[in-house]
Amino acid sequence: MPLKKMKPTTPGRRQMTVADFSGLTRKRPEKALASGRQRISGRNSGGRITVRHRGGGHKRLWRAIDFRRTDKKGIPALVKALEYDPNRSARIALLQYADGEKRYILAPDGLIVGNQVVCAECTKVKPGNRMQLRYIPVGYKIFNIEMVMGKGGRIVRSAGTAATLMGVDGEYALVQLPSGEVRKIHKNCYATIGTVSNPEHNLVSIGKAGRTRWLGRRPQVLGKSMNAVDHPHGGGEGHSPVGLKGGPKTPWGKKALGVKTRHRKQKSDRLIIRRRTHKRRKR
Repeated sequence: MPLKKMKPTTPGRRQMTVADFSGLTRKRPEKALASGRQRISGRNSGGRITVRHRGGGHKRLWRAIDFRRTDKKGIPALVKALEYDPNRSARIALLQYADGEKRYILAPDGLIVGNQVVCAECTKVKPGNRMQLRYIPVGYKIFNIEMVMGKGGRIVRSAGTAATLMGVDGEYALVQLPSGEVRKIHKNCYATIGTVSNPEHNLVSIGKAGRTRWLGRRPQVLGKSMNAVDHPHGGGEGHSPVGLKGGPKTPWGKKALGVKTRHRKQKSDRLIIRRRTHKRRKR
């Protein structure tokens, strides 16, 4: 799906690009699968801000996405529509199963209206079909991967991403994630064939500050622009340097920028074959 460059009628629109929605179906969301959702805006149950720089933004309808699909095992489904979802970067597809039920799924790149997809333990290897890792040929691109059997897809779900199946070793499949990390995942877990739709998402140029506000993101301010009571980097004359012996700090006084925050061993360490930090850039 190509990008559209805006005419430079204003400074904000000079560099702005937007996604071309020409490949999507012009329809309202499926009413039975859409619902309202309370906007949290970074607040907890007491109303206090726990995540900064969030709030505002356009009102959204929540679409219920089926990340499992295993309860419809073996039932073929027809792609009725490809739609935009404001709650995620990827496009979604509306499926109508042979028994009449409709559901939304993450749309793979290349899926078109009228295609037929199915979820089964072992099925034909084509984009949109979902199957167990042990039956997927080595080297294929996969997404929406389960990490725990029966829990549904948890990783590789954002626009344009895909993991690669490296092989099967005993009870586990070796999967290379988009970050470069190689990880063991149980071979009975399910994954969808293909690459997530909307691969040009990372090429979109926001263009102006207001468009970021539409997305529900509020402005950030550098710590050194604040007063000393508001941030460890604050105070001084104008934009002073950080000037701390212990290095840069978070607003709450903890070390920041390049400091390890993972202090204890996790249960998942044994499942990681190669960490993403091993993926070094060539200088």
